[in-house]
Order: sequence, then C-alpha cells, then structure tokens
Amino acid sequence: MHFDLTDLRLLVWVVDTGSITAGAEKACLSLSSASARIAGLEQEAGVGLLDRRHRGVTVTPAGRVMYDHAKIILRQTAHLSGELSEFTQGIKGHVRLLANTVALGQFLPGPLCDFLRLHPGVDIDLDEMPSLDITRAVAQGAADIGIAADHADFRGLEVLPFRADRLVLATPREHVLGQRRQVSFSEALDHEFIGLPEDSALARYIAGQASRTGKTMRIRARVRGLDNIHRMVAGGAGVAVLPIVMSVTGPDNSGVAFIPLDETWTRRQLMMVVRSRGDLPPAAKRLVDFLTATRPQAVALAAGKYRRQNPTDNVR
Repeated sequence: MHFDLTDLRLLVWVVDTGSITAGAEKACLSLSSASARIAGLEQEAGVGLLDRRHRGVTVTPAGRVMYDHAKIILRQTAHLSGELSEFTQGIKGHVRLLANTVALGQFLPGPLCDFLRLHPGVDIDLDEMPSLDITRAVAQGAADIGIAADHADFRGLEVLPFRADRLVLATPREHVLGQRRQVSFSEALDHEFIGLPEDSALARYIAGQASRTGKTMRIRARVRGLDNIHRMVAGGAGVAVLPIVMSVTGPDNSGVAFIPLDETWTRRQLMMVVRSRGDLPPAAKRLVDFLTATRPQAVALAAGKYRRQNPTDNVR
C-alpha cells in the first residue's frame, strides 16, 4: 500500500472536524478534490474509512485505525523534519500550548518572550483553558503541552512540576479584612468581589469553590486581566482572589493587602503535561526543556515575603 501524506493529513482533519467540507478548507483543497482524495485513500486501503451522512461524516472502525496511524506518521514526519532543520537553519516548528489563568497571566509571558527571542523559527499558539480541559486536550492530541493545576486528571500523561501556586484574598488595606492574619473563604464571601470574566479558567475554579460553601459570590465587576483586578482592589472597588505572586509582580501593591485563605484548595502545584516527551516534535521538546529550566525570581520572592508577613502560615 502507498499512502500520500497529504491524504493522511486530510483524513485527520476530516475526522477531527466531522466534515469533508471543513477538512478540505483546512487542507486548502476544493471539496471535489478532497472527496476524490478520500475516495482514493479508501480504494488504496481496500475498505471504507468514513460513513457519509446528511450532516457530516463519522469514522468507521477501519477509519479509526487509519486515523490513529496517520497521526503517528504525521507526528514522526514533523519530528524528522524538525530534527533535520536544526542542521541547516536552526530549530523550526509550531507549538500548541494550553495554560490555566494563573500560568498564562503570571508565569508564562516572560519565559515565552525569552524562548521566542532565542528561537525565531518557532511559533507558539497559546490559549487559556481550565485545568481539566487542558489535560483532556493534551491526552487527545489537540495540544502539544499543557500547564494545569494538580487537581486535574493526569492519567496517561507525562507530568513535570512547573511552578508552585497559592491563591490569597486581596483587599484594600483599609478594608475590614485588610488587617486579618487569615480568613476563611466563606467569611470573605460576605463581601463584594472583583472577578475575571465567567469564561476564565480561574473564575470558573473560584466559582466552584464558592458554590461548595452554600453562599452566593457577589461580583461587582468582571474585568479581563489579573493586573486590572489588582488595580480595582487597590482603588477600593472590592476584594478578589489572586495568586500570591502578585504581591511582588502587581502594578502597585501600596494599597493592597494579601490575606491567607484558610482553605486547602488555595494551595496548588502547577504541572506541565505532555503525552510523551520522547514523541514531541523538536520545537515542543525544546520548549519543555526551556520551561523546566527557568524559575522566575518573583516566585521565590513572593513566597519569602508571604512567610515574613504570616510567620504562622505554612506555604507549600
């Protein structure tokens, strides 16, 4: 049997989208050309790969086998191309990276800027998702690398420690909770919050914790960006749940107090996940190595500052 890489790539896109039309668009082919290629692929395989239906296509058992092998072949081809390119023009490639809100907003921008500057031939597609969705996407091959909190499902994935993360209550310094050494989340919910948009991964995580207390979280305003929330807290608009690293990296901390929350869910370890480090394309493998080798100084500074302000509180 002889299989063309273009045909295999087209099959993967058709199965992923559930449509020959959508798969053809991704492959930059006309619908008639894509249909002919799929038909030729089925003829070469000697078996039907897709069930054509009025509202799209579904993959047959034989098609699923072909799809799984096609993804492996395409991944190996990209791997080979990437490794050979290092001998000529340096490492090249495209990396799909998913991260939760805190990783995206606080821990990734600096290292990614450094990485892109060092590797001009690598492009990164970065998107925010909740941790549970991140691990699922990586497991399904929809992303190369994920940064997720340790409450996610890591079964079947390679997992590497990335950063320690702790969520705390940020209040205006003159706020009634601003001088407290510690506060429960249930007590904090008696006050008005500034929050991220509802589609934010962190907003969904915090809302889930609020629902477990039986109280309603009163949101005065929703704004994009942790720095914007920080500024609104400093201006006295409300309180917020923020990562402790913002006590160092925040835009202006003179008007904000960071109060420990007496909750186990606020202590999280962010993990970097891949399906298989050995099977990653060179660009993705290089990014994993780079991110595991870099630890922002702000993380250590924030943890030290937090311990000094709250000597009885153990930061993990």
